[in-house]
Amino acid sequence: MDLNHVKSVIRRADEVLLCVSELATNAVRHGVPPGRGFRLSVWPLAGGALRVEVHDSGDEWPGVRMPADSDEGGRGLLLVEALPDKWGVAERSSGKVVWCEFAEVLTTAHRPP
Repeated sequence: MDLNHVKSVIRRADEVLLCVSELATNAVRHGVPPGRGFRLSVWPLAGGALRVEVHDSGDEWPGVRMPADSDEGGRGLLLVEALPDKWGVAERSSGKVVWCEFAEVLTTAHRPP
């Protein structure tokens, strides 16, 4: 699937893709112990919404922080807080799941029944 197809199916595709990238990057940098992986799930919800989840086995709980202007990083969760309609963190049996949802972003033809 190429980017043009994604953009034809998902409104706000750039925002969705940016949040996928930020959550996956955070999982790799902060949430996954050496030798372990993470799981990324993206699926449609009722009403044309889209949910993104990143599951990892790390102990570190994410939190939004305000980096200094000179900091090279630390802005990922600021984007995840600002772009989707909802986001959060939940415990799981081993680690956590960081998720976000975008309301009414799927085109009518691609909504679940």
